[in-house]
Amino acid sequence: MAKQKYARRPDGSVYPITPKKGGVKILVAGVAVVAAVGGGTAAGIGGASVESGALPGNLSGEVADSLPGRDLVTRKAEGRKSAQRGRKQETFGRFKLKELKRTAKHELTCLANSTGQVREYLAHHRCTSLDRSLYAVGDGRGNAAVLSLVRVGFPKKSDAAGCEKVEKVHGSGDIKPLGAAALGLARVEFSGRHFHSRIDRRTMVVAETETLTGHIGNAELDALADVSVWFPRV
Repeated sequence: MAKQKYARRPDGSVYPITPKKGGVKILVAGVAVVAAVGGGTAAGIGGASVESGALPGNLSGEVADSLPGRDLVTRKAEGRKSAQRGRKQETFGRFKLKELKRTAKHELTCLANSTGQVREYLAHHRCTSLDRSLYAVGDGRGNAAVLSLVRVGFPKKSDAAGCEKVEKVHGSGDIKPLGAAALGLARVEFSGRHFHSRIDRRTMVVAETETLTGHIGNAELDALADVSVWFPRV
């Protein structure tokens, strides 16, 4: 049997390169990136596919670069400032992207929307709220990204921190994301490689990204997840 290989995320957490976090993830509890290339169906991760016509606004070629000539480090820093202010369009613009579609859902039940050890943790630590949102963003040239965010509220900050500790371990399960169908897209799977989380008072916030088609670099996916996790609660 081949020896398992591991890699490290920018936040220091480690993940296995081959196995996916929690087995199969369907459009996450965090952030996903979808790329749709004009002219037919684009094959994606895990056999998923997205029709280019599902994101017609991403073929207009009209996306303003709010930071022309700036490197990714600067874009990430400025994007975080915009995200903390709740300026989503400005945040996406920092990465030469625009919002194409979005959906959100507020719930009070976390246990039914979780898996694995994360579910076990929630069975013993009651959550007070669950907010999940999904964004499709694109560069106007066919490359698109689906951003999924999850916020889980708890009675105490220590409960939120404990849940984050479990969530960050690969194979530990997850909070189920909103389905891709909510945006009129095909199924999307997440590898957990572009994942960021933080504690916002008594809330755990999770963001994750993936590429479906087209080309979005790993550094860009990491930066988008890192910045998006700072969006305030809607």
